[in-house]
Amino acid sequence: MPGQTLINPEATDLRVSAIIPTYNRAALVTEAVDSVLAQTYQNVEVIVVDDGSTDGTQERLAQYGDKIRVIYQQNAGPSAARNLGIASATGSLIAFLDSDDLWLPTKLERQVTLLEQSGHSVSCCLCNISMRWQERELGSFEIASLNPPLVEGLWLNADEVLATRFLLFNQGIIVRREVLERIGGFDESLWLLEDHELALRLSLEGPWAFIRDPLVIWRENASGSLYQSAQRQELSLKKPLVQILEKHLAAVQGGNQHTRLQRYVQHELSCARGQLRAASLATETSWSASIVSNSIRKIEQYRRALFVRSPWFPKMKVASVSRMNGAGGCEMLRRAQGTCE
Repeated sequence: MPGQTLINPEATDLRVSAIIPTYNRAALVTEAVDSVLAQTYQNVEVIVVDDGSTDGTQERLAQYGDKIRVIYQQNAGPSAARNLGIASATGSLIAFLDSDDLWLPTKLERQVTLLEQSGHSVSCCLCNISMRWQERELGSFEIASLNPPLVEGLWLNADEVLATRFLLFNQGIIVRREVLERIGGFDESLWLLEDHELALRLSLEGPWAFIRDPLVIWRENASGSLYQSAQRQELSLKKPLVQILEKHLAAVQGGNQHTRLQRYVQHELSCARGQLRAASLATETSWSASIVSNSIRKIEQYRRALFVRSPWFPKMKVASVSRMNGAGGCEMLRRAQGTCE
């Protein structure tokens, strides 16, 4: 495929730790494990963190013997499970897979090779994800309005883009372990949107590598998933979103480095607070609360539509790896992010 990375034999020296947190998905977790074991990239350790399952998950995983490592913990949530996996990993690169989703065979090979080509200052590589519902299929990049003109390359303004919309993250990321350890891993107080919170912090570490092709399959048909539960309970999403944006705003305030980014985060925080207010009012029984809730929703929808259509809505800025590594690459990065080291 034009623009696709070629196999880099030297990259096989880098070990990837594939971390799969799971909770009561005995019927699905083996499919996730199989998709990791089927990777064309061979230097991989598979770590499954069982977050207190009671459905026979341990018995299902026992069939793999020493092909995988299984760690058991009392139920503490997905963030704690992933952090335990990171702490137990031996690889210099970390990748995550939810136990009801799948990797396509070349995912790790392409990401490791692109990271090696990009240089050590690039902290991670994110690929597109095929999101499959019962009636339709869409790419995560398309849902987030990412339309890179390159099949793969460097994403120069991930901080601005991720500050203004959610992008499915966990299943498609591979990240340098030293970076994860430096920024502190997942926030264990979050059971929802923990991936969005980590992505926001990771976006402040500099440019990302990206692959436009979908190399992951996200599946809706996991009964009892946190995602499905959140869709039924709007408040469970809006509360942590406001907390996450407040924390992120505090991190980027001060100095001139993130002036434009601050405005984006402030805008999103204002919208999230409005949405939280509407969701809270919707739980009340009075007709007046219902009217106010619906009015706030319409106002926020209108604000969002105007912002998305405005020239201030950040578009994805990209560059080829060869161009960034050549003359003028630092100047391009400085213009995109306001920094260049």
